[in-house]
Amino acid sequence: MTGLLFLCVANSARSQMAEGLARARFGARALVASAGSSPAAVNPLAVAALDEIGIDIRTQRSTSVHDVDPASVDVVVTLCADEVCPAFPGHVRRLHWPMPDPAGASGSDAERLERFRSVRDEIARRLGDLDAELARPREPDPDTGLPRGRPRRAPAWARGQGGVGALTRPSRRGPEGTSDPR
Repeated sequence: MTGLLFLCVANSARSQMAEGLARARFGARALVASAGSSPAAVNPLAVAALDEIGIDIRTQRSTSVHDVDPASVDVVVTLCADEVCPAFPGHVRRLHWPMPDPAGASGSDAERLERFRSVRDEIARRLGDLDAELARPREPDPDTGLPRGRPRRAPAWARGQGGVGALTRPSRRGPEGTSDPR
């Protein structure tokens, strides 16, 4: 199962909509979460925009990026456009989908909701592309023969294999103990 994490600053609009859309699209095929560097309450217009397409995110809560277990994440998608997105540690695949924050939009409620719809629809489109990409078998790495993106296997000396001196890292010393590596 693929672990997907959507990040933005407040975890109140873009990343919350992405989490709801991804849960609906991927179901049990992915573990989906969202977080932010400065979590705030879920924006009611994000709830309304997803309600329009039959997705209920009322039970979702804003989470700090520091509360996410890195071991549960394979793909991180940052959604910030004009702000500095939070960083996420670990060896994960990173995607950046810059989108304007609809929560910062001014205007009437109808105009603001339209901005949320626009961001919702763009996230949904990109999730379709991501779904197709995750479903494709990955080509093997020519060096390892493993699907790209997998960690490389440790060298024989690190696995305790390979004959005399295999438990220590090979020396860079040259013939007969000289420092010349010829």
